[in-house]
Amino acid sequence: MSAKLCRTGTEPEVRMTLPRLLALFLLLCGAMLCVPLLCDPARAAAFLPLGETRGPLLQQGQALIAPRGGAPSDGANGGASLFAGTQGGSFFEPVVRAPPLPALAPSSNVAEHIRNVIALAEAGPAGYDAIQHGARSLPRKRPTAMTLGEIYDWIAATPGQPHAIGRYQFVPDTLRALVRRAGLSRETRFSPRVQDHLADLLLHDAGLPEAQRGEITPRRFMHNLAGIWAGLPLPSGKSRYHGYAGNKATMTWARFEREMAPVFRR
Repeated sequence: MSAKLCRTGTEPEVRMTLPRLLALFLLLCGAMLCVPLLCDPARAAAFLPLGETRGPLLQQGQALIAPRGGAPSDGANGGASLFAGTQGGSFFEPVVRAPPLPALAPSSNVAEHIRNVIALAEAGPAGYDAIQHGARSLPRKRPTAMTLGEIYDWIAATPGQPHAIGRYQFVPDTLRALVRRAGLSRETRFSPRVQDHLADLLLHDAGLPEAQRGEITPRRFMHNLAGIWAGLPLPSGKSRYHGYAGNKATMTWARFEREMAPVFRR
């Protein structure tokens, strides 16, 4: 009698438990299916209808859980030697490729044409108001609105950072030496005309008069220019100062030769 009562008392309980177990099993299966869909928007989009005016709940190409991966790599000519983007990307701020260098307009003046080539490699779109991209503490004025004395004061007040400035990216020691040679005072404004004049002194140092007289080869003269400006390449395609303080050539040797060709055809 007691045995029969025990069997009849447990049978309903078993029948109630099986549906619950089945429901739990189906719930777990559904969860396992949803996890990869959340991580892979392409799979999710396959299960969601697309409308004419409204996209799927999971937009294509945007997973709810972002997959991990490396930042995009920068190309060989990814940025200017002094204006390159942040070295080494991150998951939150990928490296952006720099646009290709623009074509130069022809110039009837030899020195002007060479200065344009140098500025193409060094200054970027900022031109005469360019400041080295690594400078964290910037001057309060645009470089062309500053006097030489104000530039010296800015350099002295912000140690431990790059200070290359202007269209030709003069570094402090070079700037001071050129200013002394030109006989300029602290009150002289760092105007485009002054910057061009200081750059012409460096062109003379690189051997422009000798190159024009045929006393040195065009290749030798281009080597000399690359020894002064880090954005210009050597025949290897690399800057003479490659890797130093983030410097790298911003144009190929072939492009450098092409831009300099009009100088030697005169």
